[in-house]
Amino acid sequence: MTSGSVFFYILMIGEYFSHGHTQEVKCPLGFFPCGNISKCLPQQLHCNGADDCGNQADEENCGDNNGWSLQLDKYFANSAQMTFPFPFDAGCLVGSVPGHCACQGLALDCDEASLRAVPSVSANVTVMSLQWNFIRKLPPNVFKKYHDLKKLYLQNNQIRAVSTYAFRGLYNLNKLYLSHNRINFLKPGVFEDLRRLEWLIIEDNHLSRISPLTFYGLNSLILLVLMNNVLTHLPDKPFCQHMPRLQWLDFEGNRIHNLRNLTFISCSNLTVLVLRKNKINHLNENTFSHLQKLDELDLGSNKIENLPQHIFKNLRELSQLNISFNPIQKIQANQFDYLIKLKSLSLEGLEIPNIQQKMFNRLGNLSHIYFKKFQYCGYAPHVRSCKPNTDGLSSLENLLASIIQRVFVWVVSAVTCFGNIFVICMRPYIRSENKLHAMSIMSLCCADCLMGVYLFVIGALDLKFRGEYNRHAQLWTRSMNCQLMGSLAILSTEVSVLLLTFLTLEKYVCIVYPFRCLRPRRGRTITVLTLIWIVGFLVAFIPLSSREVFRNYYGTNGVCFPLHSEDTESTGARIYSVAIFLGVNLAAFVVIVFSYGSMFYSVHRSTGTATEIRNHVKKEMILAKRFFFIVFTDALCWIPIFVLKFLSLLQVEIPGTITSWVVIFILPINSALNPILYTLTTRPFKETVHQFWYNYRQRRSIDSKGSQKTYLPSFIWVETWPLQEMPPEFMKPAAFTDSCEMSLISQSTRLNSCS
Repeated sequence: MTSGSVFFYILMIGEYFSHGHTQEVKCPLGFFPCGNISKCLPQQLHCNGADDCGNQADEENCGDNNGWSLQLDKYFANSAQMTFPFPFDAGCLVGSVPGHCACQGLALDCDEASLRAVPSVSANVTVMSLQWNFIRKLPPNVFKKYHDLKKLYLQNNQIRAVSTYAFRGLYNLNKLYLSHNRINFLKPGVFEDLRRLEWLIIEDNHLSRISPLTFYGLNSLILLVLMNNVLTHLPDKPFCQHMPRLQWLDFEGNRIHNLRNLTFISCSNLTVLVLRKNKINHLNENTFSHLQKLDELDLGSNKIENLPQHIFKNLRELSQLNISFNPIQKIQANQFDYLIKLKSLSLEGLEIPNIQQKMFNRLGNLSHIYFKKFQYCGYAPHVRSCKPNTDGLSSLENLLASIIQRVFVWVVSAVTCFGNIFVICMRPYIRSENKLHAMSIMSLCCADCLMGVYLFVIGALDLKFRGEYNRHAQLWTRSMNCQLMGSLAILSTEVSVLLLTFLTLEKYVCIVYPFRCLRPRRGRTITVLTLIWIVGFLVAFIPLSSREVFRNYYGTNGVCFPLHSEDTESTGARIYSVAIFLGVNLAAFVVIVFSYGSMFYSVHRSTGTATEIRNHVKKEMILAKRFFFIVFTDALCWIPIFVLKFLSLLQVEIPGTITSWVVIFILPINSALNPILYTLTTRPFKETVHQFWYNYRQRRSIDSKGSQKTYLPSFIWVETWPLQEMPPEFMKPAAFTDSCEMSLISQSTRLNSCS
């Protein structure tokens, strides 16, 4: 048996025993068996650096070493810069050595010697390296006298023409490297005398066509690499008919369009077939049916749209399969059922709309699987290693992947709930405010409080699923509870947006058109608030009405928020999502920005001049800052969502990490800050707090028998903008009752001062 065969069989035997024999152990979802003992461990304990199984089974197979690709990739990783294998135990035994060349034993090193032709040396040479020279052609019989030559390195030259008789006489050659040249054609029979050749590397050349006769005489060939050439098709005749022992065949980076049934019919010993980065668009049912010893099949990055149902039927020895980055429309539920020994499956870049656990249930030996989306990992819960193991939001172990997300969810939910509940409880005690306006603010607080409840539930579920989220991911995202939580978040969001728009328009009319301002009526205010809540409920719960139209509208991620950005969502869901986020919400945001801009401009235009200029400038700056923070928080919350939604329409793939920042970090901003902006920082609230504090201190300082007159605020302030100086007759609490009157008086005062 030749040395190359021994090397490959040792690799096979080593791979077989390194993984060990695992008995059939049934483990629950999200767990894996501990080798040859009936013990199951959760997936997060796989390759964690500790012997949790007791027999090291959980620390085996950490890297994806299935197939032979890893071992040979390491060997060929730097094939263009391979170090020369000198036998250092002897001096130079080659009789004549050309200038600029080195010699050790029977090995000749002429790398980077500026050679333009193959040098003539002693016939006893066994290794010849001629890399990085300027050799342009290989004439007939140029190596004829080197009967003992075993390794020939010709990489990185400028070889264009190879004579039919160039390699005549090389009866003992084992390895031939022709990589990184400009060879565009190899004539039939060119390798006829290479009867012991085991490795033939013709990588990065300009080969445009080959024939089975090209490889005539290569009866011992084990490995053939034709990477990165310009082959457009493979021969119609059996490709391996003159290479019966061929085990490794690599066509990566060519332009092959299709594979015929006869192509690999004679490659019965083939164990590795690499066809990635070609233009294959069609596969026949029996294309690989004769490759019963195949251990690795790589079809990644092609143009394959459909996989015949039984194309992998005879590949029962296959341990590694890659069909990533193909435009495959559908994968049959039993597509992989025959691959009983499969250990590594790569489905990266594939949308699998019909994905289900049944696809992977028969793959009991599967240890590594690669998907496009993290959510797909839930359909293969028995696989030890699933990538990607997070979508930026959730991970295999946790609903919220990072500690920052977990802390932020609890902090924001607490701030949001406490702030809004506090405002709701305090509003009745603010005497100097319009009660109808207070009703709108309390309604806004109720809507924002729902966002706090939503975040609280997400935080609680993260605690519940901690360490084993993958076991519950599919049930959770498809459950009614998830749909209700998503509806709650959308209800809070939409009602808050509509209420902010209503409050803004109310202020806009009072400021910009003070003389047309009509006193808000209780009935009108209640009607508008009721309509806003009805619209919010409809927007939130319509997606639950039809599973066929909206599919799993709220269950696209672990937090159940429907910020859709996938091409696979239904047409109805896509249209509905766009109508809400880029229709209603964008229009509301534009109205708010325009209204606040108009209000500030109107106040600026009506300010006094002359001696009052400094006072007016100061008050305008206060007003500008307040308006800026209101608009800024709205922009900070909604502009990222608008941008993401717009990019999704352009079919731009959005990383899951960005989505997590939007849903967890950005979306709740308004709900947490609205109580501060609209209540806690306003003059009425400050005056009320001041009053309570003053009364508290007075009660502590007086005698228990005495009485003390309580402090009342001496001014009535408008909530969102500061009043200009007013005459004393207007400084009484009973002088007016609503914000429109306040605004009218403020504008009139400005106009009087101007005249």
